[in-house]
Amino acid sequence: MGIREIRRNTQHNRSYRSALAACQLAGFLGLIFATPAVAETALPSQGSIVVEGNRRVDAETVRSYFRASPDGHFDAAARDAALKALIATGLFENVSIERAGERLVVHLSEAPVLDRVAFEGNKKVKDTDLAAAVEAKPRGSLQRATVQADVGRIIEAYRRAGRSEVRVDPQIIDRGNGRVDLIYAITEGAKTPVRQIDFTGNKAFGKRQLSAVIKTSATHMLSFLTGGNVYDPDRVAQDQEQLRLYYRSKGYADVSIPLAKAEYDPAAKGFALNFAIDEGPLYRFREVSIACNVPGMDCDKLRALPTAHPGAVFDGNALDKTTELLAIEMAKLGYPFAQATPRLTRDTATQRIDVAFVIEQGPRAYVERIEIHGNTRTRDYVIRREFDIAEGDAYNKTLIDRAERRLKNLNYFKTVKISNRPGSAPDHVILDVEAVDQATGDFNVAGGYSTVDGALVEVKVGERNFYGTGKTLQSTFTLGQYARGINLAASEPYFLGTKVAAGIELFGRQYDANSYQSYGSTTYGARLQLGTPITEEIGVQWRYSIYNQNITLSPNSSGLTPSLAVRQAAAAGPTWVSAPGSTTTYSTLDNTKSPTSGIRSQLSQDLAGLGGDVKFLKTTEDVRYYKSINSDLVGMVRAQGGYVTGWGGQQVPLMNNFFGGPTMVRGFAPNGFGPRDLTPGTTMDNVGGSAYWATTAELQSAIPGIPNEYGLRATAFVDAGSVFRYSGSTASLQVANKNVVRSSVGAGLTWASPFGALTVDYAVPLSKAAYDVVQPLRFSAGGF
Repeated sequence: MGIREIRRNTQHNRSYRSALAACQLAGFLGLIFATPAVAETALPSQGSIVVEGNRRVDAETVRSYFRASPDGHFDAAARDAALKALIATGLFENVSIERAGERLVVHLSEAPVLDRVAFEGNKKVKDTDLAAAVEAKPRGSLQRATVQADVGRIIEAYRRAGRSEVRVDPQIIDRGNGRVDLIYAITEGAKTPVRQIDFTGNKAFGKRQLSAVIKTSATHMLSFLTGGNVYDPDRVAQDQEQLRLYYRSKGYADVSIPLAKAEYDPAAKGFALNFAIDEGPLYRFREVSIACNVPGMDCDKLRALPTAHPGAVFDGNALDKTTELLAIEMAKLGYPFAQATPRLTRDTATQRIDVAFVIEQGPRAYVERIEIHGNTRTRDYVIRREFDIAEGDAYNKTLIDRAERRLKNLNYFKTVKISNRPGSAPDHVILDVEAVDQATGDFNVAGGYSTVDGALVEVKVGERNFYGTGKTLQSTFTLGQYARGINLAASEPYFLGTKVAAGIELFGRQYDANSYQSYGSTTYGARLQLGTPITEEIGVQWRYSIYNQNITLSPNSSGLTPSLAVRQAAAAGPTWVSAPGSTTTYSTLDNTKSPTSGIRSQLSQDLAGLGGDVKFLKTTEDVRYYKSINSDLVGMVRAQGGYVTGWGGQQVPLMNNFFGGPTMVRGFAPNGFGPRDLTPGTTMDNVGGSAYWATTAELQSAIPGIPNEYGLRATAFVDAGSVFRYSGSTASLQVANKNVVRSSVGAGLTWASPFGALTVDYAVPLSKAAYDVVQPLRFSAGGF
């Protein structure tokens, strides 16, 4: 209708025709210039998308990444989003999008598929560890950016293994049909050692004492044996925490270790490590109290539990132990969600701290799951049994922290970390346990000289986490000039799933006649052991021992006759000893290997006669007290004693008596003092006594000028003791049986070697009996 009207009017009006022509021209030009904009916003969807270059990826899959605007068309933003999404898939090396008329054309270059990802040249880091570190995986696509990032991840894995000079060269091998192999060629380089360790800000403790606290050590001539000198950032982080805990246990409540700075020195080809320490003041406890804010709880039962005492030096370990004891006791009282929080009030003027253990009802949360990872070798149940809580139990942070400390103390893992994350419900918590395994096997070969055994060779082979089960296996073989021995032992720390440790030991020892005794001896047998902790400080071990012992006589080049007591024991022949026994240990030592403070007491008893050929009761006690005098000096006092007596009308066998020697009073020979047969014409053997006592006062110190990493320490000591009360027959014997005090003063040197403590002592006897045998210089293996 409109068009016809326009035509009719133009026939009567030329001027109007000219105007209309002008309007048509303007409209045509507008259409021409508007066409591109319309094409940008009004392309049809999906069907107008052409995919080129795809071989494995379906075209519809590519089109699915395009999201049309609400009007059903693709604008510039939609195309840009699709481009980014296609690149992010990692399936393509190149992606471009262009418009061709009414269509969108997507040009693709597919990334090759990885047939294999392999590592070559790696010896110190396993393939499995590297495969876990990299993101490139078989059957995935090859991405150049991922490969370069993986190179960095491999370098970081080696850096944590102590090798900072590693080089990684990624190589791509074309296998055809869009498939490639990715090979990471690795040049490991040498270990990167720690050349120097320093501490700044430390005033209370010297470098030697702090060096003994941390696991990292500076390189020295014996590092190939002792280890610990390779730079490991994880170990350094642990060292920071160990230093903090050490200071916190010695009275420094405000201590912080803000920085552990490691600088690589290209000239020394190693790291210089510096721990910055802010000690803060030394505090003592003033008041220790319990504030109970939980209705209905009988807090009187909790007030005796704190191990922190007024007037004592502040001890963070005492706070931790008290918190644990309170948590356990409150759970027994029926309050599993109650929490004990130590709140400290500092008086900086008097350097005193008031401690209030505030008991409050915590949030009701439950452990939904305990998820364990990182343990490629240790079984999950070995980790789970260190927890006092399980899935479904009330969440208790104190018990979780306790489990983390227990796992670290196992020495099975390089790192242990327990963290929380939300569960499936607001009141559920998932415990995430990361425990990274470390090597737990031991192989040591030692050779040396002992004044007791002569020249000797000892081989030890052991595994303290056998096949990841937590069991310990150890074998020791000894061959000496005068002694030979074998010892095979196995132990299970959680026997039958309980907290009872069980062990079995098979042993055999043979000693030849030497300058200290005129007879030889042979002993072989077995021992079964069960042990359990009573408290954090007290433990009890029960055992049953059965062994055969025999005294042998050899021709004497001196022509002297062995003592009558020795000949009678040899004539009796081999005897079986069947003896149950127990040992109760109380220990508050700060370090079992190199203690600087605390007490350790051991009471042992063995009752022979439940089977076997002999009947006797033997009791011994050994108490040691350590006290740090300054940063480099530790004092130790020791008292020991014992008594053995026969029962059932039997005498104590010669081999089961006590014999005085350097383990009681240094400066005396093995079997050097005690009751002795002085009958003329005999070898005048030590025939042993039924009682003994000994005391020691000792100063232990690092050696000036010698790095602490060498494990050398000097000692100065005073010993005193005696062995007396010969209980055998005195017919035809002239036995010297007086309780004569033997004493000595001397100095020694101990090396904490990988094979055990090796000690050389020189002691001068101050008092002795005329018939005693002295030996000023002594070499020994094992602690005094």
